[in-house]
This record gives sequence, structure tokens and C-alpha cells, in this order.
Amino acid sequence: MGTVVDYLKKYGKYSFQEMPLTEVDSLALCQLSYLKFDGMVPDFREDGEPVILKELTEHPDYEKLFADIRFEKENRALFQEMTQGRRFGEMKLQYYVNIVEEKWETQFSAIVCFPDDGTAYVAYRGTDETIVGWKEDFNMAFLTPVPGQEYSVRYLENFAGRFKGPFYVGGHSKGGNLAVYSAMNCAPEVQERILRIYSLDGPGFRPEVMDRGGYSRIADRVVKILPNSSLVGMIFEPDMHFQVVKSRTFGLLQHDPYTWQVASNHLVRANDLYERRKNMDSTLNEWILSLDEEQLKTFVDTLYQVIRASRARDLIDFTAEWKRSMNGIIAALKEVDEGTKDVLKEIVGSLFVIARTNRRRQARERIKKTGAAGELKVSKKTGKNF
Repeated sequence: MGTVVDYLKKYGKYSFQEMPLTEVDSLALCQLSYLKFDGMVPDFREDGEPVILKELTEHPDYEKLFADIRFEKENRALFQEMTQGRRFGEMKLQYYVNIVEEKWETQFSAIVCFPDDGTAYVAYRGTDETIVGWKEDFNMAFLTPVPGQEYSVRYLENFAGRFKGPFYVGGHSKGGNLAVYSAMNCAPEVQERILRIYSLDGPGFRPEVMDRGGYSRIADRVVKILPNSSLVGMIFEPDMHFQVVKSRTFGLLQHDPYTWQVASNHLVRANDLYERRKNMDSTLNEWILSLDEEQLKTFVDTLYQVIRASRARDLIDFTAEWKRSMNGIIAALKEVDEGTKDVLKEIVGSLFVIARTNRRRQARERIKKTGAAGELKVSKKTGKNF
């Protein structure tokens, strides 16, 4: 079993005419969107000529592409294989946008890739290392639409007004949420040209968002892929179809697509999500939906206030300077007023109540199944029907 990088080594020699876009290509393009193309790829305002991917290796700011040190090694390997092969080397990039607005708690980034088959791929970046990007993820729990979702619709329609052919939309993590949100809320004439929408372990939507959105118009084109220990992708996951893939690692680390297993030109399928993970995801969603908007806002805002008090510039800084960050957190918690502390205790307490109730229910269900199995064994011995 290999990874997306191994796939590029093996299949990078084929053009898109020779082998149409695969789900692993989609994964590669979504990961490519995490690179920092600032100053290298033109945006809508510049309306400049598209940039050829492999030519960026000669750009004076080349090293800035890998500014996100969390996945620097993996991103370098991905970029190297993409630029060396026929499949992606001549691919054009355009309309790069990167917006970080602390005041509006927004982090939004997207880029359009043009393979050699006449289509385009709109890739939305997931949560980056900025603290404001992390906050926007949590805002999705109580504020809809968040600014990033609104940006995604405008971005898609702006692009579609300049490109007249068919195209794909996709993203990893929050980027997957933006891909689906923009596709179900864009103009009908834009929706008609969408070939497929990829959400790679992207969170879902609150029920009311699905009800008022145009999801039914795009449902048959949504490809949602989750690792078998998914947390992020199961947040607000309705009963929509999703596919489960295997990962080389465990737990929350499976959110990293570089760990997803690849065989030949496809992702390796798993039978289902891990049972324990499904139970935890169900409890988390039930808890979130049980809280009113004010409770959720208090919880998320306080959490954000505490993280900001660490004085970390981003999440990389936050984890690198752990001791300093913890000192800031402890100080911030002391400053939280008594009223907010009481609300937080009540909110967190409700999570444990729901978890305890769900565990009891699951235990009863297991006992019933065990009992039914016992009766079945008896019936085989006695010949009686049960």
C-alpha cells in the first residue's frame, strides 16, 4: 500500500486524456491548495495570465510555498512529484485568493487548477495554521453561514463567469465543507457545469442549512470520503452517502490525507467507520445540537479567548511554545467571570450526561443482540421455531 506521493510517482507520466481524473488526483489537488501561492499566482483583480506549475520551481519566492511547517516535508514531496510528471507539470494555476480577517474571524483561501483535458478544478483550502482559521471552524457550530462559506459561493460564481467549461470542486477538512456549500448555493446555471464535488473528511452542516440549501440538486455528484476513524468529517454528518478509506495511522491523526492508503490509482476502502468512533461522533453531534445558539457562542468565544491569551501568533507557535502558552491559558481562565464559568460548567456537564445516556443505551442494545443470538442457538438445538 502506498500514499498519494507514491501514486504520483507511478501515474505522473500519464496525461489526463490518457487517464481521466481520479479520486487520488483530487486528493493531490486539495493538498496543493495548502501551499502559500501569495505573490506567485494571480487573483481575480490582477486577471493575469495563469502560471504553469513546474515554472514555480524557478520563482524567487519558491521557498515560501512551504511556509506551513506542519507538513513541510510531505508538501515538498507532493510538489516535487507533481512538477516532475507529465500529468501535473504543465498544469496551469490561476485565481489564487488568500484572506485572513481577524475582525470577522475569517480564513479563506482557494485556487483554480487547469488540467490538460479542458476542465478545471476549484480547490478550497482547509483550516490552515492561523488561530482565526481554527476559530472559524468552531463558528460553523452556531453561525451559518460563516464568512468563509459566503466567500466560497462568490468565488465559485466569479470563476464560473470567466470559465465556460465543465469543472470539479473540492477541498479537504473545512475546504470540503466549502466545496459542498458553494456547490449547493451557487446559481443553477453554475451548478449544471459541476462534474463532481469532493469533500475529503470535511464537516457537514446543521440540519437547517441542508433544508434550505440546494443539496438535493447536487447530491448525486457529491463524493464524501472519510478515514475510518473520522471526527472532523462526521461533524453534522446527515444520512448522506460517504465512503470510508484506510489510513496508515490511528485516531485523529487520520485526518491527515498523507496517511490515507492508496492502491493502484484509487484509495483503499474500509468496511466502515470504527464502531467506537461512530459512537463518539454521534454523541458530539447530539451535544452540539442540544445547545442553543447563545450557549454555543459562549463556549466557542471563551475557548478562543483562552487560546488568544497565550499570545501565540498561530497554532504552530502555540504548540512550539507550549510552556508559555499554558501560562497564558491559566491566566486567561482566572479572568473569566463567574457567570461565564457557570455557563461553561453547565455546557460541558451536558456533554457528559449525553455520553453517559448513550453508553447505557448501547449497552442495552448489546444485551438484546446477545440474548437474541442465544435464543437462536437454542432453537437450532431443540428444533423449535423462535
